[in-house]
Order: sequence, then structure tokens, then C-alpha cells
Amino acid sequence: MKEEGGLKRALGYYSLTNIVVANMIGAGIFTTSGLLITRLYDPLLMLVLWLAGGILALCGAMSYAELGARYPEAGGEYIFLSRLFSPLPGFLSGWVSFVVGFSAPVAASSLAFSEYLVRAVPPGGIAEDPLFLKKAIALGIILLFTLIHSLGLRSGARFQNVLTMIKILLITGFMFAGFLIGDGNMEHFTGQISGDPPHTRFRSAGWALILIMFSYSGWNASTYVGSEIREPGKNIPRSLITGTLVVTFIYLALNALFIYAIPADEMSGVISVGGLAASKLFGIAADRFFSVFIALILLSSISAYMIIGPRVYFAMSGAGHFFRAAGRVNRFNVPGFSIIAQSLLAVVFVVSGTFDQILTLLGFSLGVFPVLCVIGVFRLRMKGLSVLKMPGYPFLQILFIAASLSILFLTFLERPAESGIALGVIAAGVPLYYLVRRTNPD
Repeated sequence: MKEEGGLKRALGYYSLTNIVVANMIGAGIFTTSGLLITRLYDPLLMLVLWLAGGILALCGAMSYAELGARYPEAGGEYIFLSRLFSPLPGFLSGWVSFVVGFSAPVAASSLAFSEYLVRAVPPGGIAEDPLFLKKAIALGIILLFTLIHSLGLRSGARFQNVLTMIKILLITGFMFAGFLIGDGNMEHFTGQISGDPPHTRFRSAGWALILIMFSYSGWNASTYVGSEIREPGKNIPRSLITGTLVVTFIYLALNALFIYAIPADEMSGVISVGGLAASKLFGIAADRFFSVFIALILLSSISAYMIIGPRVYFAMSGAGHFFRAAGRVNRFNVPGFSIIAQSLLAVVFVVSGTFDQILTLLGFSLGVFPVLCVIGVFRLRMKGLSVLKMPGYPFLQILFIAASLSILFLTFLERPAESGIALGVIAAGVPLYYLVRRTNPD
């Protein structure tokens, strides 16, 4: 089997699509809807914004399909920006991926897993310090997946495939049972939160889309493992588009089920909205059962982040744009040091307990560099470098860029503190880039 830089091309279309789906369906869809309705007031508006997020994700996926077919290498945005512009924006994208983009979602998904798992425990069965228990569970999950994915891509991919299939079956069963036999009410779709909507509703919609796009993040997942894909020119575009379409349908159906199950007033501010929906649809006892299966669903996302993130740092190190240790491949032909480093940073996020604000920080951070990559499609076409010309050019790219910039601007107005931190993380990468270049000269 052909190798590139010590990485084997072992992933096919099925495994690749599973990575995309698993990376997208994570903590976001099961934690954000209650937060969104608090600011939007209107369930139908929330559904429209989830659809808009899916359309934007598809525009991005089709653009990345063209980039991934041209540059089928490990690293995703780092590779695209470095090849099309310069190593600096490529490095900054990888730096943000390391500090926030993958480590923080591993932490957030692990904490969400522990939240749902503890929710399923009978009231008398929780330890005296539930917060300590939740963090201990999250840390244990990070340790487990670090071990699994350090033992080789093939075993990790098989485990990922099983988890993703369990995830899809559980979600599908939940949705069918909820709509067919659940105790919901169609009137919830026209009901709104009591009181007057905020005057900054337009701004709130922009912030809502940041959280929604965080939930959709992962539509570009297969481009991060380009060096380990069989027939990348064919399988990268197919996996991106298939995965994004599947997840968009699931997100719309799940949110429709949440609205069908829960009145807007009762949904407002609830993080474990999936458990509350199960309780409303099937009774209190069902809350515990579905909390367990939502916890199982989150395992697949944690696994996907563990696969993808270290490949970015591996690619950066190989080009001399990151610490040399990140480019080490262990005896199982995976970037073992990068996996461990990402996990340690995730542990820091878990221990620090910044889950509430991390969603906005993540969403803003992850929204910047895809805009630059999609701009890169124009550069790819003008230089005549495209090997796969996707339909919809240039309209899909213009829509994605304009919408993404608007969302970032509105989010900065709505949440300046978290947005400022995200911009600070990006800015901190500039001097670090030059330091690394001096340490690792070409």
C-alpha cells in the first residue's frame, strides 16, 4: 500500500464519509438549541437558521472538494492556504486548530458525554461532588481514545466506523419513535418564548449562526487526512458532499423533533436538550435511557477529532512550520506525539471548566480560515490548477464568503469578549510562526 511521509493510504469512501459524519454530529446539535431559542424566541426562525447553516456547509464542502482533489495531503486548510497564498496563513490555521479547533472540541464533547452520562444516573447514585465526577469521566474518555488512536489508523478507523453506525442507528430510531409514538405537539412550532424579543434580534441571529456553524463544523473533515486516502481525487469530494447532506437532514429532523417535544419556554436555556426532549416524548424514565445513547453518540465525535487534528500538526511539522516532534510517526504508522499533545491540551480545557463560553470561541475561531480557503478556489481557477471543477462556481463561493463574513461581524458585535479572545489566539500565532521558522530553517 502506498505511503506518504510515513502515512499509509488506507481510507476508502465509506470510512472517509464516516469520519465526516462523526466529526459533524457531536456536542453542538445536542447542546445548542436551548441556547439558541433563548435569543431567537421563535422556533421556526431557529429551524430556518439550521437550514441556512446546512446550505453554507454544503457550499463550503463543494469548494473544499475542489481544493482537496488538487492537494490530497494531510493537513486540510494548512495545506490549501500554504500552497495558494503563503506559509504564514497556513501556519495560523494550523495553530488555531491546535489551540482551539480540535483540542477544545475533544474537551467539550468529553464534558458533554459526562453531562449526559451523569444525567442518566438515578439521583441517589451520583457522587457527593458531581462536578468532579463529570470531569473525571471526561478525562478518562480522552485517555481511552488517545490509546486507541495511538495504536494505528486501521484499528482506529474500524472503531470509528462502528461508532458512527451506532450513532446513525440511534439517532434514526430516536427520530422515528419520537414522531410516531412520542407525546409531542405541532402547536409548539408556532409558539414563542414569553416576553418581547430583544431589539438586537438581527445580531442575535448572527451569533446563533456561529453556534450552528460550530455544530456543522467537520464538513471539511476528510481533507485533513488526504495523505491516508485511497483515490483521493474521487473519494474526498464524494465524502464531503455525502457527509454534509446526510448531517443537514439529520440536524433539521432532530431540531424539528426537539420543537415538537418541548414548548419554547421550557426549551430556553437548557443544554441537555436531547434528554429533555426524550422525557417529554416518552416520560421521565426515557430521559435516562436516551441520555445514555446520546452519550454514546458523542463518543464517535471524540474519536473523529482524535483522528483528524494530529494530521494537521504532522503536516505542518513536515514542512518545517511546527515543532519537529509533531512530525514523528510511531511504530504503528500514526503521528503519536501529535495525538498525545492534542490530548494533553484537551485535558487542560476540561480541567479549566470553560465549557459555557467555549462554543462561541470555537465557532468564531473556526469561521475565519474557511473564508480564506474558499477565496483560494478563485486563485486555483485563475492559475489553471484545478483538477476537479465543481459546479456552482463562482456563485457558491461568493455566497459562502459573504455569509461567513457577515456572521463573524455580527457575532463580534453580540459577543465581543469571546470573539476578541479568538482573534487574540490568531494574532499570537504570528510571532510564534517566525520563532518556529528560525528554529526549523528550510
